[in-house]
Amino acid sequence: MYWVYNILLIIYWIGLIPVILYRLAFEEGFYERIRQSAGLMPDSLMRKIEGRRAIWVHAASVGEIVATSPIVKDIKKKFPEAVVVVSVVTATGHAMAHRIIPEAEGIIFFPLDLPFLTQRILDIIKPITILLVETEIWPNFLRIAEKEKIPVMMVNGRISDRSMKRYMMIRSFTKEMLASIQYFCMQSKLDAEYIQVLGAAKERITVTGNTKYDQTYAQVTEEEKRQLQDEFGFGRNHPIIVAGSTHRGEEEAVLTAFNEILKAYPEARLLIAPREIMRGNDVKALAEKNGLRAICRSTMTGPVHVKTPVVVLDTIGELGRLYSLGDIIFVGGSLVKTGGHNILEPAAHGKPILVGPHMFNFKEIYSLLSSRHACLMVKDTKELVDTMLLLCRDKELRDTMGQNCLDIVHENRGATQRNTEELRKLFESHQIIP
Repeated sequence: MYWVYNILLIIYWIGLIPVILYRLAFEEGFYERIRQSAGLMPDSLMRKIEGRRAIWVHAASVGEIVATSPIVKDIKKKFPEAVVVVSVVTATGHAMAHRIIPEAEGIIFFPLDLPFLTQRILDIIKPITILLVETEIWPNFLRIAEKEKIPVMMVNGRISDRSMKRYMMIRSFTKEMLASIQYFCMQSKLDAEYIQVLGAAKERITVTGNTKYDQTYAQVTEEEKRQLQDEFGFGRNHPIIVAGSTHRGEEEAVLTAFNEILKAYPEARLLIAPREIMRGNDVKALAEKNGLRAICRSTMTGPVHVKTPVVVLDTIGELGRLYSLGDIIFVGGSLVKTGGHNILEPAAHGKPILVGPHMFNFKEIYSLLSSRHACLMVKDTKELVDTMLLLCRDKELRDTMGQNCLDIVHENRGATQRNTEELRKLFESHQIIP
């Protein structure tokens, strides 16, 4: 099966050559990304890891980086001599990692999963262990790590329904890959059941919880909140609507709802953050098409003018903190069939949360928040309008939902420590001194 995978991977990358050449010519920073993916590490990283074998933590993109942040902090606290290298797949993940994981000695792009490139980078970094965040399974990477006798551990493990269906289609291959992983620290009992069905040995699986409950990078003090309000020109405006991680097909619904809110609350403000930040100008144009003056965060030079009620957040790493400004939060990827996005960030700020009907990527977290009346689901644009207007009018309901969020986050903290305790066990079982 590996030879089939490698042939398909080579064909895939050959097909991408025109795109790669275009991006090399016109996309800033893409050359360095390709260099690292091809195994050419930055000199600054080489100096830091020289003679020191690292703990390699691999995450894919922004969501996994959020889960990685508390883990890296706890590793540096419990194993202060450890060198930590974090690898990512996407440019947004790379930028986010630099922003919220300053403790890492190195942040790199993950190598193309071709045998000779993977072998080259493993020879350079010489990790004492590899931590895969959530479900970052790369066949050649795992196979070569096993050959080199590098123990691998899955942390904050999660298997979505969509991923489960895909892995089941290649179950025998998946089982072979999972055999390369020594420990599985899964977010929930359901995730543990899924990974066992896919072939992981039951005795290697532990339910540790979700480290996103432990994230602290987005914490905002009351003073910092006032500074953010002044910076955006929101002041005492009410209500502030924050729509985070929105996709095509959702912004129209959010803008429709906001126009209805403005009729009753002329001083209302909307902060809308498209999931793909390069769509910022498109979302701005859509707002203007709906009769709303808008500005992109990237072009702001001072507080937003009072006659500009919409700010489009087209920057990386700010949304987690800016949820603190909202009176009502809508989390995207849920009115369209994307599967939803992280609702724990607004929950950590004690905010009432709205989502659409498609939360299959976060169904356990949604189920928990929904069962405690901390998160409400809307089916369509009309329900979004009606529910937002209800929350605008009912401060007691907003406060109750917000407090329920805070209670849930507080009750579920501690997953990070459980993950790093399993890492300690792995070190002891393999006689590794970090």
